Amino acid sequence: MQYKVEDLATACGVKVDTIRFYQGKGLISPPSRQGRNAVYGPTHLARIRQIRALLVEGFSLAQIQKVDPPDSTAGASTRLKTESSSVALLQALAQERGVGRFRRAELAERAGVPQELVDAAQAAGLLEPTEQDGEEFFSSVDLEMLGSGLSVLGAGLPLTEFLELAAQHDHNIRDVSEKGIDLFDDHVRKVAANGDDPEVVAQAFQQVLPQLTKLVALHFQRTLVNRAMKRLRAKGEGPALERALAAVEATHLEGEWRK
Repeated sequence: MQYKVEDLATACGVKVDTIRFYQGKGLISPPSRQGRNAVYGPTHLARIRQIRALLVEGFSLAQIQKVDPPDSTAGASTRLKTESSSVALLQALAQERGVGRFRRAELAERAGVPQELVDAAQAAGLLEPTEQDGEEFFSSVDLEMLGSGLSVLGAGLPLTEFLELAAQHDHNIRDVSEKGIDLFDDHVRKVAANGDDPEVVAQAFQQVLPQLTKLVALHFQRTLVNRAMKRLRAKGEGPALERALAAVEATHLEGEWRK
């Protein structure tokens, strides 16, 4: 079946401008041409419906761009397995994004900060809203990130330098995350999609994510503490540092003994 852009918009329940916006963003493939007319097909219909469903789940357009469109040439059995696996994984991903849908003004009000600080935190990569129909929404994770950032600033760190460091960290962590997603996609999702249980991928993700989070947090903490200790020793503050470490270890051991 073939559609003019107006007919496709009606079938998908969206505006014509929305279809052109998705096409401009590379989310859907260009239409074919019949004379001077642009013609869309069933794959465009399926892709737009997929995009709308993922937006409802809370995914951004940038994330949706990385999700493969439905393949109309695949066999019914293969397509069903792949779609079931993807749905289970997407549901698990949506759970990790956090609950709540806050507009920018509401997020600022809940966090007790001016909207300008929300804008600055988003620019630095600390906040990452999802987008639906051109409007941005934040989640409880973004609210928690704002709270943590305010606590760090409360210790006396200057805002400008802190946001610059956050932006640098965001750039680095995105690069590592993309490579990690490729590893999971190649060695877990694609392999499990060929099996009989579509829940295997979601279960693997739910098992791996907290361990990866712990690895990243512990690695950062260990690196920061070790580098700080190295600087203090270089400044001749080794004896005082050793006494402080001994006190911390004694407190930790006492706490373990009382458990």
